[in-house]
Amino acid sequence: MIRGYSLEQDLRLLINNPKYSDIEILCEDEKKLHGCRAILAARSEVFDRLLYNGMKESYDNQISFPKINSAGMEIILEYIYTGSIKEESLTKDNAIEAFYAADYFQLSDLQDFITKTVKNTNLVKNYSPELLSKITEKTPLAEDNIFLNLLVETVAIMSLNNIEFGRLSITGLKCLLSITHEKEMHFVTPEYEVFRYSAILAAKQVSNDAYKTLKKLLPTLEQVENSIKVGNKFITDRQKVAKELEPLVKFIDFRRIKSQILADFIEPLEIVSNEIIFNFYRYVALSNNLNLTCGSKLIIENNGKIVHAPNGCDHQNVRAKIVLESNDIFEWDVIIEKVSGCAWVGVCASENLNYETFAGIQPTGWVLGSNGYCNNFSKAVKYCLPFGDGTIITVHLDMNKRTCTFTINGTKYPEVSAWNNLPSKLYPVVSLNYPGRFRIQPHQKN
Repeated sequence: MIRGYSLEQDLRLLINNPKYSDIEILCEDEKKLHGCRAILAARSEVFDRLLYNGMKESYDNQISFPKINSAGMEIILEYIYTGSIKEESLTKDNAIEAFYAADYFQLSDLQDFITKTVKNTNLVKNYSPELLSKITEKTPLAEDNIFLNLLVETVAIMSLNNIEFGRLSITGLKCLLSITHEKEMHFVTPEYEVFRYSAILAAKQVSNDAYKTLKKLLPTLEQVENSIKVGNKFITDRQKVAKELEPLVKFIDFRRIKSQILADFIEPLEIVSNEIIFNFYRYVALSNNLNLTCGSKLIIENNGKIVHAPNGCDHQNVRAKIVLESNDIFEWDVIIEKVSGCAWVGVCASENLNYETFAGIQPTGWVLGSNGYCNNFSKAVKYCLPFGDGTIITVHLDMNKRTCTFTINGTKYPEVSAWNNLPSKLYPVVSLNYPGRFRIQPHQKN
């Protein structure tokens, strides 16, 4: 090759070349690479601080990076020397190492390149479970990291049943579940299949016997629907499996699993806490018993699920009879089939609630109006844009924190800051006047 024709090609001759190097770079896997102090320092402030700080490293001919693998360091050297990376240099085996090394050396452009390359090649398509597993086994990244979210979003739209056990680690699965749960990201796998995959993967960490047993005892949804029964439900090392599963269970919404499946296949395994099982049955019982009580002029129809205000009816309240208490999270939907002058949705306490008067002017009523304002005791706080006929509102009541949040037509808003210390016992409530018509039902998740 003729030198002097291409600066990039000439500089490539220097990469990991002991002939032109004056320092050894010792990596995590004890492999030694070679570099030039001046070039490293000129291209990276981190290298500059390490190599020209007047301390021991300034005079030694070796520097160590015990947390950076040589595969990642080779990508760093290629980028530092040439200012670019050949796309084929990145593989499923070094992409994560390279990304973390780029983060360590504060090379944000290189991080962007790695993210784009993984996204635009077959790496994310073919190896996203493995890459997600690797990225979670390193130092945790912030949940808003673009590369991490790319991998999470990709795996989230893959059916877990199509990911062979061993491709996605238990730390990778925990990361996947926690981020999709927190951000309410689209997740294609049904909740029972999420539990099944989590339980079998947890068993795999314990023993091969536990893994094989759970694969037999937990059929797929398709097998459940075809009435395939399982045999003896005794699991070797049951308590150990439960302990491995515990960090994953908190991200699984058992309310999205059919009660018959939970009773027939999950509960008998005894790997999910009694508290979670009890809360599920309690939720089902409450969901099937909304039973409404209301003002004197309001009309309740359809077995207590629909309420409407006849002509001449001023604002009156409808309250569900179920009490919402304990350290739990409650959700229900209110569909505004016909809005009144202003429709109101929220919670109330039973003490001194006047059914004949708008809940938002009462001290025991906390409601969101179709005008976009939250009201309590006549104190109004702007919360969202106005909404009208056909609006679907989901109320999220967190009795752990005593706070309330609303989702309106699929958009979830933050907690109502003015309602930061709600009472320990609450009830669903709506306020409406003529010609208002509301449908109240348990939350219907996608």
